[in-house]
Amino acid sequence: MSVHNEIRRVTTHRLSEMKLRGEKIAMLTAYDYSMAQLVDEAGIDIILVGDSASNVMAGHTTTLPITLNEMIYHGASVVRAVNRALVVVDLPFGTYQGNSREALHSAIRIMKETAADAVKLEGGEEVLESVKRILSAGIPVMGHLGLMPQSIHKFGTYTVRAKEEAEAEKLLKDSKLLEEAGCFGIVLEKIPASLGEQVAREVRIPVIGIGAGGGVDGQVLVLHDMLGITQQFSPRFLRRYHNLAAEIKGAVGNYINDVKSTDFPNEKEQY
Repeated sequence: MSVHNEIRRVTTHRLSEMKLRGEKIAMLTAYDYSMAQLVDEAGIDIILVGDSASNVMAGHTTTLPITLNEMIYHGASVVRAVNRALVVVDLPFGTYQGNSREALHSAIRIMKETAADAVKLEGGEEVLESVKRILSAGIPVMGHLGLMPQSIHKFGTYTVRAKEEAEAEKLLKDSKLLEEAGCFGIVLEKIPASLGEQVAREVRIPVIGIGAGGGVDGQVLVLHDMLGITQQFSPRFLRRYHNLAAEIKGAVGNYINDVKSTDFPNEKEQY
């Protein structure tokens, strides 16, 4: 039997089992083949092909400009690299809000053209019709509540969400609506830790946090942030596991010096 066949793939059912066992779920973003291969081989449970590609790959200040075609390009690149992780692709802004037919069409395109395992979208009651229609086609859906970057112009700020009672109650209600609709999991972004813990306790599906405290079922970070490739973004919830920016600049600097000084290539590095 090949090594490939021995790998037990992560599925939505397996994530539910992990929640029941109390095993935390590790999730990271990836947007290209090479990085996804490394993240998958390291043993990550979920890879999110996030619309954060708009920021870290394309240099936009928000997630809004990235298109469905661009998300499909990134999604397909990631899926080709992955043997184990569950791959979730974000539905980008404008491809599901307010029109459930368009939402279904967008989700079908992602599933057919990337071979991903699931899609993710932002919102609760406002997008419930789209969620249900996508699920009716047999496509797994992950929800996203709390700070929703696609709604930045409505919020006007990236500050912590659901600190007030009314918004916290709506978030809890939306979590239950997404669960009842059939979502397999929910991402909670930048909310009080006590609320994150409450949601994880009151819904049966896995709850993944990003700045939602340690009481949820798992964590997600943007790969480029946790590796220290991006340096401009330093929210409280971000733990940097490396300073790749310095290492990469150092390596490139050494290469430049070796080229300029004619040290590279040496006799062993030519034909």
